[in-house]
Amino acid sequence: MNITQLVTNIHPEVINWRRELHKKPELSYNEFNTANYVADLLTQFSAYEISRPTPNSVVARLIGNKPGNVLALRADMDALPLTELNECDYKSQHNGVMHACGHDGHSASLLGVAKILSQHKDELAGEVRLIFQHAEETPPGGAKELVDLGVLENVDMIIGIHLWSTMPIGKVGVIGGAMMAAPDVFNLEIKGKGGHGGFPHQAIDTITIGAQVVTNLQQIVARQINPLEPVVISVTKFISGTTHNILPHTAEIAGTVRTFDNKVRHTIPELMERIIRGITSAHGADYAFNYTYGYDPVVNNHEVANFVEEVVVDTLGSGWVDKMAPNMAGEDFSAYLAKVPGCFIFVGAGNEEKGIIHPHHHPRFNIDEDALAVSMKIFLGAVAKYLGGNKCA
Repeated sequence: MNITQLVTNIHPEVINWRRELHKKPELSYNEFNTANYVADLLTQFSAYEISRPTPNSVVARLIGNKPGNVLALRADMDALPLTELNECDYKSQHNGVMHACGHDGHSASLLGVAKILSQHKDELAGEVRLIFQHAEETPPGGAKELVDLGVLENVDMIIGIHLWSTMPIGKVGVIGGAMMAAPDVFNLEIKGKGGHGGFPHQAIDTITIGAQVVTNLQQIVARQINPLEPVVISVTKFISGTTHNILPHTAEIAGTVRTFDNKVRHTIPELMERIIRGITSAHGADYAFNYTYGYDPVVNNHEVANFVEEVVVDTLGSGWVDKMAPNMAGEDFSAYLAKVPGCFIFVGAGNEEKGIIHPHHHPRFNIDEDALAVSMKIFLGAVAKYLGGNKCA
């Protein structure tokens, strides 16, 4: 395969697919029309064994004429509950829902790979398994569900790509070992005693108690965890009160905890509740605390990471590789990595010259669509290398 020429030829079509998906985003667990759109295109390619493990996911198997490795490639398909502020002809048509994390690009680029490979089936020794996954954004996540349904049966290796807007086009982030954090969430309700704002001594003020809880939770990171262990505790929601002269009866607090080490991860809920219990008790309040574990951390297989780095160098050049540092975002790709060796990488999709500067989950998020071609080249390079007999895992 002349990968560069094949990708150049199909790139405009892939952009059109991405924009169609962008116009019609669907939230996690509701990607039925998106999955149908993907399945219809794959059917047109006339080379795949297509299955629907769930009504909102698609798996396509391309089995070569000779035995060999089984390589899985994954794209996610869900969008976010966000109103798009971009002004473009492919702006979201679904009010309050937006592809603000690049999953439309993930699906489109994997469709491009599918179409190219469908025309080169006879050159493959082994199997390419394409996984179009639902519900990456919302735990428990689509990845674990698909793994439990057996989509990785007989798979030797899996690779996933995330378009990354805060990384410039022209870079590919590859790292062996820990790459992304475990994203847990918590909810807290502080129960006090409502009253008149002019008579605070007759009430139990949930706002001042909640404020102390928020600030003291940071003492866990600063004073109770080894400073060499990365931990983030972020309070992202604090709702209480209705007007100027009423001390509210309750306060609602929520947030997220990010860790890499499982031992540290499982100490956090107890440390949080100890602080919450102490502060609320000291002021005569009560509380309800709920901590929910999210995805496991994304930990890449070192050998597969080395393999992918070689693919990037072979297909794009050595200047493209960015030995990135781990980050505190989360991803349910970890469910696949718990089952088979694999690697999750970032493809730079930001471009200041084009005004593509906004981070993921921002209402003006966008990608440089040249990154779709980069993703396709990496996937196709991996197929050519791995199904050519260079098994590394």
